[in-house]
Amino acid sequence: MSLKHSLLAVLVMLLWGANFVVIDEGLGDVPPLLFLAMRFVLVAFPLVLFVPRPKASWQAVVAVGTFMSLGQFSLLYIALDLGMPAGLASLVLQAQVIFTIVIAAVVIKESPSRRQVVGATIGTAGLVLVVVAHGASAPVLPVLVMLGAALSWATGNVIARSAGVASGFSLVVWSALVVPVPAFVLSLVVDGGDEVGRALTHLSGTAIASTAYTAIGASLIGYGIWNSLLARYPAGAVVPFVLLVPVIGIAAAWLVQDEVPTALEVVGGVVMLAGVAAATISRRSTPAVPIEPSSTAATASPSR
Repeated sequence: MSLKHSLLAVLVMLLWGANFVVIDEGLGDVPPLLFLAMRFVLVAFPLVLFVPRPKASWQAVVAVGTFMSLGQFSLLYIALDLGMPAGLASLVLQAQVIFTIVIAAVVIKESPSRRQVVGATIGTAGLVLVVVAHGASAPVLPVLVMLGAALSWATGNVIARSAGVASGFSLVVWSALVVPVPAFVLSLVVDGGDEVGRALTHLSGTAIASTAYTAIGASLIGYGIWNSLLARYPAGAVVPFVLLVPVIGIAAAWLVQDEVPTALEVVGGVVMLAGVAAATISRRSTPAVPIEPSSTAATASPSR
């Protein structure tokens, strides 16, 4: 990759890595599911009126939106609201790589390579260390919810893969239509009409800025650049940059929220990222088919 495009890739990682802290800060004023609905309204409108529909069936677009956006981010927001540390969340979400490899092997019979099997095994061992370490000093429920978010993302990856949905800005915009109504209705059910009304009529500057950042910075700008890089270069040259996301996420949480991971969490995180790297970084330069937000052997963060 050229220096210019490498710097653009790093910029995307900065946007995505900081996104976890930005979401966490915004949740102080708005219920998680309502906050999610607000974000994806901005992702979809008004761009859906101008961006052509992706070249995929409605069923595929809805399924991708349901798992990659609604499922993943509703559980992510809920986990953060339950007390999941933002930096640790950026790490645990990378478990989607491991889940994707396993689900693809079981559901669509996509045989993983030996390198992917080894990487998934190492990554799983690191993930277990992280869960055990966090559970020793804090409630484990938020971590389990985060793993649910990673599992939902992985399921969306496999659906997109089997449906042949190529990565693209249009898919980001159109699949976002799946999120706002269900998230808003669920917020009404879970939080109650009074709380939803109070939040909407008393939006703080933090909540507004956080919504704008997550929708425009992380989703539209981040994925706009990311998809253009995947279209220009082999996935093996682009995808490894995603390993910077948890590093940036943990650093941002430390700087902004004084979040300091325990020694065992750090060890587990390093082992997990080593496994993810082994599963995603290939020596081959053969172009891969990019999937939004990731292929079965790659991640694009998420927490977009």
